[in-house]
Amino acid sequence: MHSLLKRQIRKHLPENLKDSGEIAAFLDAINNSYKDYDDKAEMVQRAMSISSKELTQANKVLRAEAESQRKTLNILERAIRVLNDSSSTENEEAKSKDTLEIDALELAAKIEKQAKDIVKMTAEKNTLLKNLERQNASLNDYAHMVSHDLKSPIRNINALMCWILDDEKEKFSPASVENCNLVSQNLQKMDALIDGILRHAVIDSLEEEHIQLNITNLIDEITKTIFIPENIEVKIEGKLPTFLTEKYKIEQLFKNLITNAVTATEHLEKGIISIQHIDDKDFWKFSVADNGRGIAKKHQESIFNMFKKLENDSNASGIGLALVKKVVNIYEGDIWLESEENKGTTLYFTLKK
Repeated sequence: MHSLLKRQIRKHLPENLKDSGEIAAFLDAINNSYKDYDDKAEMVQRAMSISSKELTQANKVLRAEAESQRKTLNILERAIRVLNDSSSTENEEAKSKDTLEIDALELAAKIEKQAKDIVKMTAEKNTLLKNLERQNASLNDYAHMVSHDLKSPIRNINALMCWILDDEKEKFSPASVENCNLVSQNLQKMDALIDGILRHAVIDSLEEEHIQLNITNLIDEITKTIFIPENIEVKIEGKLPTFLTEKYKIEQLFKNLITNAVTATEHLEKGIISIQHIDDKDFWKFSVADNGRGIAKKHQESIFNMFKKLENDSNASGIGLALVKKVVNIYEGDIWLESEENKGTTLYFTLKK
């Protein structure tokens, strides 16, 4: 106890008690009770300070977790709305951004229902894919069977027509000879059509060895195997690439495009077919251009459809560009055209690297 405090207490004591041993013991007891007060007070303050910091930090964590859960519930609610194809007004959307009124149990039930629906749809999708695979296999088998069953009699009929015409041409009138020639030409067209249908049906299922294919050499091979009139020039602009791919598919692609370009320019005094490679980061990109008759606007959207033919081309089968598009799709590319009647056509296509 402070000496001044002791003196002040003694001053108010009776004279007979000022020097009493009991009073001295009493004052010492008071002094001892306050002796470690400052230390205890400091310890309590320190404990309260630590607890306050811990509580503040815990509150921050709890607030962050609550905000995260609120955002998660908000996202899940919007996802459920999307899955349910529900539409909301702009006012409702604005309200949902400001306030969140969600029954967590109801939301969990919706999520469980959607999960079950997704599992069910996945199972149905797998079943459909298996059925589609079986149907495609059946169609391929059917295409092989039909092509074999039709090609033989067609070729036999064509051969017989040629023999009859050779043996009896002196007995036939000019009109009969012309009719026999027309029959033979139509039989050849049917044969070519069946070949085209078969190639289109099976080209995506063909298993080929991947080779380093030089496109310049491939173009040279193609121009030597198809008929190109003397009035038509096939030019390669710049350098064509060499890359790892399947030869037959790429050959069918370029062959059909060049053949179409030849048909479009054969009436010209000087037909030009230009083939070019265009630099691209993710795709092999090419263009095949001609200065031929062009394609009317009304045909440009549907020209890649199966059996689609131009009105001025009765000899076409309508399969060539459909086959080209199928090959491009196999290589995850795209195909499009720019054309103007009587000025020419440029076909662009890409093949994923």
